[in-house]
Amino acid sequence: MDINKRAFTLIEVMVSVSIFSLIIAAPTGFFIASLRGQSKALNSQELLDSVSYNMEYMSRSLRMAKKQTILMPQCLSSTGLNYEKTAMGIKFLNYKSQCQEFFLEQGRIKESKNGTEGYLTPESLQVVSFSIGPSDSWDQDDHLQSRVTLFLELQGKDQRPETKAAIKIQTTISQRNIDVTY
Repeated sequence: MDINKRAFTLIEVMVSVSIFSLIIAAPTGFFIASLRGQSKALNSQELLDSVSYNMEYMSRSLRMAKKQTILMPQCLSSTGLNYEKTAMGIKFLNYKSQCQEFFLEQGRIKESKNGTEGYLTPESLQVVSFSIGPSDSWDQDDHLQSRVTLFLELQGKDQRPETKAAIKIQTTISQRNIDVTY
């Protein structure tokens, strides 16, 4: 038996290795793309959960706010106000007559209630924008129910660019207790 008859040529080996590499590379590429997609979906879900919680909490608090009828120097600047815009947020008297404020600090939403402060957004998320308006509907001289519009934009912090998620959300809240004169 001749040894050369049983061996493979270099070209045959190279062709078979190339075909094998193509067969393995295609599913690997799909697998990597699906992992990136799943990572982006998980990041988006974390963002959505955080935004939903924060907006619901702030909405509920703002909806239950009440008009300041007596001057409380530590809260709103004058009587007859439902809300007061601060440099980075909004301040109001909550349903328990406690001074409450939501504001932006170091890329996170922070709450101050009755002198106690705490962050509402987790460290893993960065608040890109937090704005409040329209402040022209917050007094009772216009005989309209006061309303507050919140705009919040968040993005994931310390994520790879290809899986980074961002979300923008806006909502308008009106007070539950209608304290306008008819």
